[in-house]
Amino acid sequence: MGLRTKFNLAMLAAFATGLALASTLAYHLLQENAQREVLQEASIMLAGVNAVTAYTDGEVSPLLLDQLNVHFLPQAIPFAAAHATFRMLQSTVPEYTSKFAVTNPTNPDDRATQWEQDIIDTFQRSPRLTELISERAGPTGPILSRSLPIRITDKSCLQCHSRPAAAPASMVALYGPTNGFGWKLGDLVGAEIVSVPERVPLERARHAFLAVLGGLLLVFAIMMGLLNLLLHYVIVRPVRAISAMATEVSTGNLDIPEFEVRGNDEIASLMESFNRMRRSIANALKMLGET
Repeated sequence: MGLRTKFNLAMLAAFATGLALASTLAYHLLQENAQREVLQEASIMLAGVNAVTAYTDGEVSPLLLDQLNVHFLPQAIPFAAAHATFRMLQSTVPEYTSKFAVTNPTNPDDRATQWEQDIIDTFQRSPRLTELISERAGPTGPILSRSLPIRITDKSCLQCHSRPAAAPASMVALYGPTNGFGWKLGDLVGAEIVSVPERVPLERARHAFLAVLGGLLLVFAIMMGLLNLLLHYVIVRPVRAISAMATEVSTGNLDIPEFEVRGNDEIASLMESFNRMRRSIANALKMLGET
């Protein structure tokens, strides 16, 4: 096995190890960055939904309070207003969803699906849990959800959800007397869930990872080419020349010219040493011939 082959094998082993470490680190960093991006989008969505809820509760509902017993207006209900607002937004970004999922809702549209009920059950089992990040498979890829528990902390909510007799008659007439009642102060009734698709950030992360990997491979190929050129001209070719001269000297041919020594590196020092050895052999043979 030649010196160049040994050198290339050693470099390939070193590069493979470095590439494995660098690609693993880059992959995890890019995946974490993609997830942070998705979580940030979910936080913005959640803040927007909560802003609509707070505005409806503080500004709209008080203005319509007197009309609720005559005509139930869903627009005056904070959760309903936020849900309707987000439905309008979904016409632009259909993969993004927001829902106030409730186990026993007044409006059947708010009833929790199986995966939403699993989130509610998690909050039920862990009363101190204030937020839950979960992931599920979607039709176009993984979907990340950020959820907050919905607990009854305001007594005013019980006016519509304690007993059908206490609720506005117009609401009971619209939704019936069986849904959305029996709530108590402090009860966990559902979860506020916003869901963001991870497909686009993960796809960007994958492209970035492939770009990093391709860049590393390109750098290695250029580096290997330059190092092989350096190895050839600085080490391999001089060593071959020394080996060829050594063969000539060993067969008695002392008429070949000496090496032209350039520089002061190890190869130059080796050439200078070989020139001295050649001269010493020539002088020794000359002395033997004279005797």
